Amino acid sequence: MKIYFCGSIRAGRQDADLYLRLITQLKTYGEVLTEHVGAKELENGEKNLTDKFIHDRDVDWLKQCDVVVAEVTQPSLGVGYEIGRAIDMGKRILCLFRPAPDKRLSAMIAGADNGSSFIVKNYQEEQAAQIFSDFFK
Repeated sequence: MKIYFCGSIRAGRQDADLYLRLITQLKTYGEVLTEHVGAKELENGEKNLTDKFIHDRDVDWLKQCDVVVAEVTQPSLGVGYEIGRAIDMGKRILCLFRPAPDKRLSAMIAGADNGSSFIVKNYQEEQAAQIFSDFFK
């Protein structure tokens, strides 16, 4: 199983530690193609890549993956773009959102939940293991 994990990079790295913990759990289900999303600081090599290279590489990874798991609490244009492309490619998608008084999930994500190929879960981190178990059955 190839898993494409999405999380904010340029829109804010405050959740990088959480992404790493989620990626670690996801690795029990298969290969996470985008482990770098969980890095506290992107490696110099990653920082030196051109936008075109990153786009093309990531779209290639999206084509290769079996499922997409997106942490969508921190709004990100890139994550939204990845989700849209994944929908177009017919990928199964799980979006995770941590509700908070100052956070509202985009209607375009929340409204896309169809209960099977596109699933949106409000969660707290301690619920992630069960959500993943249910999603990957």
